[in-house]
Amino acid sequence: MKKLKRILALAVAALTAAASLAACSSNSPASSSQAASAQGTSSAASSGAKEIYFLNFKPEIAEVYKDIAADYEKETGVKVNVVTAASGTYEQTLKSEIAKSDAPTIFQINGPVGYETWKDYCADLKGTELYSHLMDKSMAVTSGDGVYGIPYVVEGYGIIYNNAVMKKYFALSNKAVSITSTDQINNFATLKSVVEDMTKHKKDLGIDGVFASTSLASGEDWRWQTHLLNMPMYYEFKDADQDANTVVTGLAAKEITFKYADNYKNIFDLYLNNSTTKPGLLGSKSVDDSMAEFALGKAAMVQNGNWAWSQISGVSGNVVKADDIKFMPIYTGVKGEENQGLCIGTENYFCINSKVSADKQKASEDFLNWLYTSDKGKDYVTNKLGFIAPFDSFSDSERPDDPLAKEVTTWMAKKDIKTVPWTFECFPSQDYKNNVGAALLEYAQGSKKWDDVKSVVVNDWKTEKAKS
Repeated sequence: MKKLKRILALAVAALTAAASLAACSSNSPASSSQAASAQGTSSAASSGAKEIYFLNFKPEIAEVYKDIAADYEKETGVKVNVVTAASGTYEQTLKSEIAKSDAPTIFQINGPVGYETWKDYCADLKGTELYSHLMDKSMAVTSGDGVYGIPYVVEGYGIIYNNAVMKKYFALSNKAVSITSTDQINNFATLKSVVEDMTKHKKDLGIDGVFASTSLASGEDWRWQTHLLNMPMYYEFKDADQDANTVVTGLAAKEITFKYADNYKNIFDLYLNNSTTKPGLLGSKSVDDSMAEFALGKAAMVQNGNWAWSQISGVSGNVVKADDIKFMPIYTGVKGEENQGLCIGTENYFCINSKVSADKQKASEDFLNWLYTSDKGKDYVTNKLGFIAPFDSFSDSERPDDPLAKEVTTWMAKKDIKTVPWTFECFPSQDYKNNVGAALLEYAQGSKKWDDVKSVVVNDWKTEKAKS
């Protein structure tokens, strides 16, 4: 697979920290792990530690991890004690467990923010084999020369489109654009021209609107107040510091300017004005409504993530074939966006406890290496855990086979394409996002002007930051 190009600054860029990290690195796993076999079994069996402790934070896959642990012990003789925190209690559970004499040897953090909390317990993983397989090293949580968190799953979102409808449009003899394929759309101007012309031909295309409903009901607006707002915030914080992690820059920002407000308006207006539902009625629409419209062929496009395949395929009467479901980036008119990719990120990073013995650190490292490099481990990762793994140890045939997961992997591997990181991790509060969503609904309904929305985005950021 081609080398990734800067996938996700969120999970990504080097974290600059002034504090000394000697406590984090003094007991780091031995770099000799790079000589371990791809199956990772002999090194695990000879490490000296016969039991390790993995604190898992995803209850929905707890049983899978137990099966993984059983197979690993059968193969290597090393027991993996899997403990799963109850939903919403991971930080509290980790805080309690890490203080015990038999503490977790493997735990998880949610990125640079989590690292700041747990850095005294994070071993340097720079010399590990798992890190050597990470396709884009900038994805890791780093500080100085050290690597303290390795991402183990990624997700992505963008504009999902039904290629069957798009092909039908490009086959029209009277279309208004000169391009002949959706692959040629690589900026907002082109996207806008195509979408507006498709709206004029929607009867010919058999659709009610180009985009599925922009769901703005309370609690159903996260695609806009979080995922779409990610776009202008990423560019604003990138401008502030080209080399920094945009999440870290955002966390430090007590105020914002909403510099790319007009770019946000570009794409939001395009959604509103070329939709299956009139703007004034969007306050009653849910994400499920939107995904059903797409699945039933009433719309050609919808903004969502790779998790949406199950929503689409599960709709009774679904007409969208797996081979026809594709992704394109969310274009907004920013200069240079021709090289922009999908929004790809993660909140899932493995760490190894620097406070446990060197033998346990090494055994923990070997287990993770086995899980992501051995045939049996990779089968669990892809087919049971359902992860899109960011490691070069996986061949194309070993990655998830649902169409949107494949699309994320394809976009990750595109040469010279820059992935947009999940910068929304730095948004000040849920109240902030809710307030933005409410303002967007009023704008769609015509009771607020765009300047009013801009004021909410800027002023509420300052207010919520002051509270924290």
